[in-house]
Amino acid sequence: MKLAHLGDVHLGCRQHHRQADNGINQREVDVARVFEKAIGGVIAAKPDIVIFAGDLFHSVRPTNTAILTAFRQLRRLRRELPETPAVVIAGNHDTPRSAETGSILKLFEAIEGVSVVATETRELLFDHIGLRVVCVPHAALGAGPDAIPNPPEDELRNVLVMHGEITGVLNRDTSVIDYGGVTFDPDDLHSESWDYIALGHYHVARAVIANAWYCGSLDYVSTNPWGELVDEEAEGRRGKKGWLLVDFDEKLRVEFQSVPLERRVLDLAPIDGDGVGAADLDRLISERVAQVPGGVTDDVVRQLVFDVPIPVARDLDQKRIREIKADALHYNLDIRRPTANRKVGVGAPGRRQTLAELVEEYLGRRTLSDDVDRDQLLKLGLKYMAEVERDLLEQ
Repeated sequence: MKLAHLGDVHLGCRQHHRQADNGINQREVDVARVFEKAIGGVIAAKPDIVIFAGDLFHSVRPTNTAILTAFRQLRRLRRELPETPAVVIAGNHDTPRSAETGSILKLFEAIEGVSVVATETRELLFDHIGLRVVCVPHAALGAGPDAIPNPPEDELRNVLVMHGEITGVLNRDTSVIDYGGVTFDPDDLHSESWDYIALGHYHVARAVIANAWYCGSLDYVSTNPWGELVDEEAEGRRGKKGWLLVDFDEKLRVEFQSVPLERRVLDLAPIDGDGVGAADLDRLISERVAQVPGGVTDDVVRQLVFDVPIPVARDLDQKRIREIKADALHYNLDIRRPTANRKVGVGAPGRRQTLAELVEEYLGRRTLSDDVDRDQLLKLGLKYMAEVERDLLEQ
């Protein structure tokens, strides 16, 4: 028996500002096209069941184009593989905050053979392939470990589908973890009770326990694609996105199925700007771009430059920077100021906290009302601080 494990599609995700010829955000178009390619790969693999482990959409109120894309591709999947059921669970992005608000995912139950689990833990039986699928969507994880049941002992294979973060396992670059997911302890999974655990939420494909895998996202749809590149490199798949084909015959085998992306996401080699003048920095920035095979046309690119004082940053060749930005789909020139060190004044000598660090420390200990999420407040505060600093550098 074979199972296709997909997740974190994020249809409707809009990034950057360029529009496609049809007037839709270019990255939204990219994500839709990659999803279409992934479904084509699944159809070619002919699995016995297809699992979507949450975040089919980027928001609880996706665009009409995103809804139409999902409907067409799921119907295509069922038309080409009429004996293959599909299971869709809700992730944090496609789960409404209010219990009274209906989930858009329920729409897809109109497609015969598609089962949707949006709110509560639910067991699905597929006797014709000898499989039990226990679905724990994002909303159900709020109940804690009790939301994750143990399957009964019988002759069926058992698969657990969840959308959330495993505590203490995904610790390479925590900013890669998409905000808003529920965390749970790996012991809560009772992994020995399951033949396979299909996880969603983390955007890099990897095993976290022998039989528990995150399938990763199909494209770079998070706020930190650069961290994803680091994690992908650790898995030997830098710059690659896709889905998982799980084979249960004899011994469990999980194979990563790469899907061609519409464009590259590139993190150029960082530049050390310590003691470097504006003219030399201009030259180094242009050299980094020139070193990219094929150039950066229509790519998503970041260039980190460390230890650049504000006066030097202001003297950079803005015309050249605008040319690079116009060529790439998105070019993020991320200029970092030097680390400040206190030599005199209040407090002991040593490293002085940056303004962003002071804001983070203050928000971390400030008393908040019950309806304010501290993690979200910290994330927004640091985001706005970074935007202000970038604006100052570009003045």
